[in-house]
Amino acid sequence: MIIDENWRGQDVKEIAYKFSSGKLSSRLVYREEASPLEILESGLPWSFDGEGDKFRLVSEALRIKNGYLYDPFLAVHTSLVEPLPHQITAVYEKMLPRQPLRYLLADDPGAGKTIMAGLFIKELMIRGDVKRCLICAPGNLVEQWQDEMYSRFHIPFEIITNEKIETSRSGNPYKDYNFVISRLDQMGRNPEIQARLEQTDWDLIICDEAHKMSATFFGGEMRETKRRKLGRLLSRLTRNFLLLTATPHNGKEEDFQLFLSLLDQDRFEGKFRDGVHKIDISDIMRRLVKEQLLRFDGTRLFPERFAYKAKYQLSALEDAPYKQVTDYVRNEMNRADRLAEGRRNVVGFALTILQRRLASSPEAIYQSLRRRKERLKKKMQEAQDRKDGKLIEEEEQLTEEEIEDLEDAPDEEAEQYQQKIVDQASAAQTIQELQAEINTLEKLEELAYKVRHSGTDRKWDELSKLLQDDKEMFDTNGIRRKLIIFTEYVDTLNYVSSRIKTLIGKPDAIVTIHGGLGRQERKIAQDAFTQDKEVLILVATDAAGEGINLQRGNLMVNYDLPWNPNRIEQRFGRIHRIGQTEVCHLWNLVAPETREGDVFRRLFEKLEEERKALGGQVFDVLGKVFQERPLRDLLIEAVRYGDRPDVKAKLKEIVDNAMDREHLRELLEERALARDSMDSAAVRRVREEMERAEARRLQPHFISAFFLEAFQLLGGSVKEREAKRYELTHVPSVIRSRDHYIIGREKIRERYERITFEKSLINAQGNL
Repeated sequence: MIIDENWRGQDVKEIAYKFSSGKLSSRLVYREEASPLEILESGLPWSFDGEGDKFRLVSEALRIKNGYLYDPFLAVHTSLVEPLPHQITAVYEKMLPRQPLRYLLADDPGAGKTIMAGLFIKELMIRGDVKRCLICAPGNLVEQWQDEMYSRFHIPFEIITNEKIETSRSGNPYKDYNFVISRLDQMGRNPEIQARLEQTDWDLIICDEAHKMSATFFGGEMRETKRRKLGRLLSRLTRNFLLLTATPHNGKEEDFQLFLSLLDQDRFEGKFRDGVHKIDISDIMRRLVKEQLLRFDGTRLFPERFAYKAKYQLSALEDAPYKQVTDYVRNEMNRADRLAEGRRNVVGFALTILQRRLASSPEAIYQSLRRRKERLKKKMQEAQDRKDGKLIEEEEQLTEEEIEDLEDAPDEEAEQYQQKIVDQASAAQTIQELQAEINTLEKLEELAYKVRHSGTDRKWDELSKLLQDDKEMFDTNGIRRKLIIFTEYVDTLNYVSSRIKTLIGKPDAIVTIHGGLGRQERKIAQDAFTQDKEVLILVATDAAGEGINLQRGNLMVNYDLPWNPNRIEQRFGRIHRIGQTEVCHLWNLVAPETREGDVFRRLFEKLEEERKALGGQVFDVLGKVFQERPLRDLLIEAVRYGDRPDVKAKLKEIVDNAMDREHLRELLEERALARDSMDSAAVRRVREEMERAEARRLQPHFISAFFLEAFQLLGGSVKEREAKRYELTHVPSVIRSRDHYIIGREKIRERYERITFEKSLINAQGNL
């Protein structure tokens, strides 16, 4: 705005003017420069003669942008979720008020921590507080995270794969994308990935299954794993750090405080050694257990659940190969004891898998023995062809931490690696020893072949009896209920599914999920089981225990028992989760006369005893009962020395102590650590707040009116197809060119067949 003018001679005028910000300036204008200049506006600066329609649209855009100021649950109203009371309180009462956030969300499995994290991310995006977000998850869960974030919140995250690392334009894929999901185990093992992470910064980092980044005190010293070091790195790279885990406490207070030091190092690290053995953590942690969770109507969220052991006895024909293969495994483990630690771990792991396949099915053990024999023959031939005649030792080495990582690897990756080492890892150190092992394998293969083709399979007979005779398999009208059967190996999966198809006479009623299926194929199988009433049985490996929601069924059979009790808990959690309305039933097939079966038999007997006393919540601490010695170690000891009465008695005592009622009560108390109360009064309060927010929120009508008018003003073409459904026949370039400014959105297309405004406030806001 011009505020003054003065001639400086006859050909020069000094113009003094003021910017809209209030800043003053001046300029000399020569007579020859004046002709192109014109007065744009004369008179008062606030003449109110501008274009009212445009002003109204601008003010409406500002109102939409600031929608969160008067709608405290804006992310809920703009996402495809129907959150529950405990999810609302976690996000809006515990996490959002804390900025920056350093927090541990430790609700029970199946409580919907992914939904809570998604709501938190979206609320921060709406507020403009998150432009870069990294989610770190176990490899078997990264795809689930990606699917949930897009389908429910419309936030497209990129998964960092080896291909993305190799083809990155900048050389650092963590810089190329703003919304990233990365595998926790891959990041922990790879120093190059960590070096790339060092070069980045984030507004929010979320770590799922965060207890894997814990550390332990041993002999007065802290022992850090690779994942723990990764956790410390991630903590430094972000303002907001959110840890998710259902098992935050391993029973040792000093370890728990070390874990919390990832959130606040100054506050927690070293405190236990300083004598501070109890700490107040209510400000950085929330934990709710399943038994406390309620719906908005005040009813319990989770139904009851029961587990049974289904015992079967090996036939004489099956008993012979079981004993001889077990003797082979035991002898080879004894020979492996003389190897270096890395090689000893590899051979021991391979033999453990072989023993587990022995208990799985005749098909699984026959194929395993055959493949192992052929691979060792090839290995021996390679040695004989060499001039020195020496065996070439495989390069594979395994630490205890890497063995644990394999338990959490994606099903396909784990099975491929298992197959590789089962086929070739041997304790033989000379050609003569290798030849002796091959001779043994040939005899074992012959025995397994006889069982496979005899039609004798007592384990299958027990499953068949369950499928046909157990009353829980059918509803009150005699119609078969949906059932999930878990196996550990694809060979067994194919074997069992084939026999079930023959038994019930409906091949289309059975679907399968395993690690070898592509992502889309798994989704098709899952949808068939959950949506098609004609599909009754899902036979799956642990690929279906990895983040897949199967609460459409309430019955489950563990055809193969995992040697990690966490897997039992995870499998049961596939059906006992939010959305399940029926009582859940689980059958565990056990051969108590086998060495490992005897340990499982005692475990399930004690589990049933304590379930009657303590309720279904004992299943949620099953993965923590063997703290001193992992269940896997007990089973290996049973395989190696289970024929000795003293060892059998010792193993029974260990299981009894682990499942002791007082011990379980302690674990349940730890599980309730930093527990918030969620009674009916709290639920009623949340419901009333949600109702008030619903009345105050920006209604879809206003979004629709704003979008349609602004869209056409900018040159867009739109026509109504059905009530409240529109077709965008042309999206102008002025809008399409803005897609790179829109956080976390895909490219804007030139036309859209159908759009609506019922649940798309943020999409409409972002696109304009």
